[in-house]
Amino acid sequence: MVSGSLRGHLPRSESDTVSEYVLTLSCPDRPGIVAAVSGLLAERGLNILESQQFGDRDTGRFFMRVQFAGLPDTRPGELRAAFASLAPDLGLEWSLTDTAERQRVLILVSRGGHCLNDLLYRQRSGLLDIDVVAVVSNHPDLRPLTQSYGIDYHHLPVTPEGRAAQEAEVLTLVDHYRADVVVLARYMQILSDDFCAKLPGRLINIHHSFLPGFKGARPYHRAHARGVKLIGATAHYVTADLDEGPIIEQEVARVDHTHSPEDLMAVGRDMECLALARAVRWHAEHRVLLNGDRTVVFR
Repeated sequence: MVSGSLRGHLPRSESDTVSEYVLTLSCPDRPGIVAAVSGLLAERGLNILESQQFGDRDTGRFFMRVQFAGLPDTRPGELRAAFASLAPDLGLEWSLTDTAERQRVLILVSRGGHCLNDLLYRQRSGLLDIDVVAVVSNHPDLRPLTQSYGIDYHHLPVTPEGRAAQEAEVLTLVDHYRADVVVLARYMQILSDDFCAKLPGRLINIHHSFLPGFKGARPYHRAHARGVKLIGATAHYVTADLDEGPIIEQEVARVDHTHSPEDLMAVGRDMECLALARAVRWHAEHRVLLNGDRTVVFR
């Protein structure tokens, strides 16, 4: 495996007057990729602020994230055309984003409000550079919390016979709010294969790390009964394979015989908040690249 990073800075007088962009790419690994990208930027007088790359010897794929400063007259359309010119020869899959364009996030939640409250607080306090555009729930319980942050709340109940219609309403809201990503902040519903297929790489979920060993109801009670010594939480992209999507982040904590099931749940809630917040942040900063069933995370 080969990885690396490079960080630089502009003088404050310059960095305050120019736009910043993030380029992410993956392609078959071969010599000259870094040179081609950095050379293209240098030719246009653009300054690299941060560069990270990783070559996966198992898959033969190369991954790269470059954050760079534009000039006052930089035209994103011309930049995209320039990078597109590299794509055929290198086999690039790439994306170019202006860092000023904050990710628009729609949150799905059920009755547990700890992850929702954590994300809303982090957004308001400036710890998460995202815009939460709406919250959707199959229960009305968290409407007061959501509206206290000035965010729209949509109660869309789920019934066995109405599940498809409810998911269609959620997708309508995704389009209405122009959401870039949907975060399942303890949304206790299984999404259909069709729903997942419509939002590939745009669905982030959080769950306790007992899966698959403790699937089903009351996982903390079952873990307590087995005397576990390590518990955790996992944030991952959602796919049609239940709780098997590419992992973005995990958090763990050691426990022992003195912890009751209620203690485990309290520790678990904290870890779920931490893991989910990191995953959302890294996704919003375009630091997560898909590598088959895994991810490359440039922290």
